[in-house]
Amino acid sequence: MKNKKITIAIIILILIIAIIFLFRTNLLKIIYPKTYKEVVKIYEEKYNIDENLIFALMKAESNFDPKAISNSKAIGLMQLMEETAKEVAKKNKIELSTTNTKEELFNVYKNIEIGTCYLSTLMDRYKNKEVALAAYNAGIGTVDAWIEEKIIKSDGTDIENVPYKETNNYIRKILRDYKIYEDLYKN
Repeated sequence: MKNKKITIAIIILILIIAIIFLFRTNLLKIIYPKTYKEVVKIYEEKYNIDENLIFALMKAESNFDPKAISNSKAIGLMQLMEETAKEVAKKNKIELSTTNTKEELFNVYKNIEIGTCYLSTLMDRYKNKEVALAAYNAGIGTVDAWIEEKIIKSDGTDIENVPYKETNNYIRKILRDYKIYEDLYKN
């Protein structure tokens, strides 16, 4: 009787492994969705940012929850601080209420547009994903100081030297997820 139970358990385990192997891509697409794809498409083209990077950033920032609010009061899908959003909107002539900013940042279109525009600005400034992502998380002033103090290089080749553990992990997570999105959604 004991051998029969062990045999059944082994067969079930083999079946589970086979199902996971056969449906791996579908399972990964559930874990790594392209939620709000139609909106992302609009702004990836407008701001020249790879959609896979936008999806990886949204996954890390809010896990696609448009109503997300962080402990530091960052808002929405791309976790924007109100002041940063106002500044980005003003500089780039994006319509954004200065009296009802928080509510507007819950709007999927507005949040993705401002977040993607901000990421594009950072990419233009730093010329690489790694340092741009560090600035998205830790702030431009902080990253500029790290570069000036030679803690990190401006080309991002030593991004592992980022001194903030949270920012260091953030960059790694987004780059990992970015690679997964690239591999998973090859055309």
